Amino acid sequence: MIDLHSHTIFSDGVLIPAELARRAEYKGLQVIGITDHGDMSNIDFIIPRLVAVAKELNPVLNIKIIPGIEITHVPPSLIADTIAKSRDLGAQIVIVHGETISEPVAKGTNRAAINAGADILAHPGLISEEDVRAAKDNNVLLEITARQGHSLTNGHVAQLAAKIGAKMVINTDTHAPGDLIDAESAKRVICGAGLDVAYFAKMQENAAALIKIL
Repeated sequence: MIDLHSHTIFSDGVLIPAELARRAEYKGLQVIGITDHGDMSNIDFIIPRLVAVAKELNPVLNIKIIPGIEITHVPPSLIADTIAKSRDLGAQIVIVHGETISEPVAKGTNRAAINAGADILAHPGLISEEDVRAAKDNNVLLEITARQGHSLTNGHVAQLAAKIGAKMVINTDTHAPGDLIDAESAKRVICGAGLDVAYFAKMQENAAALIKIL
């Protein structure tokens, strides 16, 4: 299984990167994206360290670490610049923290992330049909999440994405060991969002294509 959204002690997670990777490896994952929360105040601290961790651990583990960032609560007008800076610093995945209904994310964040070419729009909440069409056109992956709270709108996201043909991905948004899931649990989350279990393979293909391992 590929999971491209997780957090460590570099933001609000509880594990150091090596332990997160080991626990994910033990769970049966082949790829883990480490994407700590960031804005312009800390991306220059987080991203180089995750890049260094991946470089050191990938040759000796049976799981591949993908270093990235989750741009979080950044004002919509600053999202494009923050994405560009993140890529310059070496982030291989750039996620934007979408307009989840469980937090006061600024209105317009979803569209700003899509227009700026984020790789994944995480937990996009009650995303509009117009924004889903834009995500399809810009090849931005929409996240179906296993994360409590954020998952409340999975059904809405899944319904619109399936209708319009926007690509989706299944992620855990892991913050602690108990958040990691295996493939069978991921399939249940997908079915719980109202999708056929066959979407699991499609979402994994989307994730693999993003990180160029197909």
